[in-house]
Amino acid sequence: MGTLLALASAVSYGLSDFVGGLVSRRAPFAAVALLGQAGGLLLALLVTPILPAGAVTLADLGWGTLSGVGTGVGMVFLFRGLARGAMSVVVPTSAVAGVALPVLASVAFLGERPPLLTWLGILIAVPALWMVSRTRTAAESAAGPAVDALIASIGIAVQYLALAQAEPAAGAWPVVAGRVAAILTVLPWTTFPRLRLPAARLTLPAALSGAAAAMALLCYLLATRHQLVVIAVVLSSLYPVLPVLLGIIVLRERLRTTQACGLLAAAAAIVLLTTT
Repeated sequence: MGTLLALASAVSYGLSDFVGGLVSRRAPFAAVALLGQAGGLLLALLVTPILPAGAVTLADLGWGTLSGVGTGVGMVFLFRGLARGAMSVVVPTSAVAGVALPVLASVAFLGERPPLLTWLGILIAVPALWMVSRTRTAAESAAGPAVDALIASIGIAVQYLALAQAEPAAGAWPVVAGRVAAILTVLPWTTFPRLRLPAARLTLPAALSGAAAAMALLCYLLATRHQLVVIAVVLSSLYPVLPVLLGIIVLRERLRTTQACGLLAAAAAIVLLTTT
């Protein structure tokens, strides 16, 4: 069950990344991030009554809030990097660092000890994410996009690690608290009250992108209750595979040799991570 939930998280994040990336190239990146978190909050509130919850403690809400701060920071810098047209730098760097940091923290601070096959899957998954996400070899490695990617990866790592600390009895309330915190984190970047909202035709896709990301977090939260955090993080972080496949199918993009190798490596990593 934990494996399926983590993979569902990856699919939801992949959809969010694909839609959000397209919208952020046509609208102010901070406004896209803000609308996305608003959509995520609405989705989380709708799902909360469905998931059973017992005693929700301040600690659970605190972990959810910290996770939301990580989400807000991660999305702002991810979308800013994408808006600069540096997808080939931002996506692979944020994805690889975003999975490596939680893995190291899970082992060093949470005391998790994954089996040998899991470690092999992780070692394959990290370069696979880089190869899948790498879209061009152009000289786009300027300091700005690279810094955006690294900051985004730290936010993603905080998002994963903090949310995993919430107790099962809290239900989906940590995700709700996280969406509120994410909105408050993103808000200063919008130069409120002079907020430039996207065109009406882009508002719904931006909100749906955030709703998909919230669903990804809900699936990830449930996955951590059935699986080691380190495994749930790695499986959830395979989300860049889906935008690449959608780019090929929907946008008619060419599949590069490096990406094809990355897709095969990602498939092998999934097999190793799901058989432990």
